Amino acid sequence: MSTLFSEIQSLFERTYAGVGINLEECLIDRRRSRQLELLAGAQARELSTLARTFLRAADGRLRVGIYYSQWLIEQLEKNDPRAGLNNENIRALIPFVEEINHALHAALRFQRGEIPAPAESYARDLELQAQVDTYLVLLLFVAFFRKPGRISREDRRWLRFHMFESQCGTHYRDHGLRARYSETTHLAARYTKFLESLAAARRIEEIRTFHALGYDEKRGRILQLTDRKSKSA
Repeated sequence: MSTLFSEIQSLFERTYAGVGINLEECLIDRRRSRQLELLAGAQARELSTLARTFLRAADGRLRVGIYYSQWLIEQLEKNDPRAGLNNENIRALIPFVEEINHALHAALRFQRGEIPAPAESYARDLELQAQVDTYLVLLLFVAFFRKPGRISREDRRWLRFHMFESQCGTHYRDHGLRARYSETTHLAARYTKFLESLAAARRIEEIRTFHALGYDEKRGRILQLTDRKSKSA
């Protein structure tokens, strides 16, 4: 029987490429998460305790640890998003999807010869990609329960509030984290608005092109595409 985790991983792999492993096997408990958090340094300790992804390369292999808090799991078990997306489960679903996305894109990058790095551009790249992909997943959840699958302006406003407006990064004390999440959230909000203007087939083509770019190229593409759209509007 498929799980919510495996269904989301499968969706991402159909969109991009397979990683050859079941990422659900990379789930870790709170004790192991705390150990890895201590090794990650002071800045990492300010990140959310609801869900985390830990990455490192060793012996020519990518090591992945995905942690979800008990609270987050309980919310999704009580209010399974596959039965409908609502105010009770969206706060838990967003980080749930984002961590799967972090792990999957890190694995795809590793397959291309790129190892996890402490460089800020690597972290921003994974964060921007996750915010874009997670918003598109949320749209799919909403569309599934709309007949005939039409998403209203109110639906989009509600999703964008939870995905971008309530997660802009201003609550971080660390300047680096604040800058990272403020920029990536702003860029993801702009890019997803552009994506919503595209036909489904064109949107898939665009996000596959986008996925293959590095962070600076992603940022440049977003600014170029959204500036062009603003001028033509």
